[in-house]
Amino acid sequence: MKLVLAAILAISATMAEAAPLTVRMGESWVFAVRDGEPHEPRKVQSDAAPGKGQIKVTVKALLGTSLMAVNNSPVAYTFKAELIRKGKAISARTCTLPANAKPVFEQWDRVAEAVRISRFGAAGTEGRC
Repeated sequence: MKLVLAAILAISATMAEAAPLTVRMGESWVFAVRDGEPHEPRKVQSDAAPGKGQIKVTVKALLGTSLMAVNNSPVAYTFKAELIRKGKAISARTCTLPANAKPVFEQWDRVAEAVRISRFGAAGTEGRC
């Protein structure tokens, strides 16, 4: 019985970690990707650099809503972004997040309070936008 309870607790802890990350306007976060979701995210200063294997994301109000990201890992990613405004989420188109610390800039005309990011997956070599 104790073993079953320990397994259930371990699974629920893992499920709790695997969640989208909501980045509010003016915030910067770094995280690694694990099971397609942001893993161990932490808020940082906007001038911080992502560590090896980490991604840094910053959301700002610029011509609507903008997201700047740097992926300091050898894997390029596709990801899902949702603009959050008044508690509602609206899907937003994203480009491939390139590997090896190359930055990407996303900009949407719609003004949002935050951007929720999730569903990171390895991108093919062709990229997309």
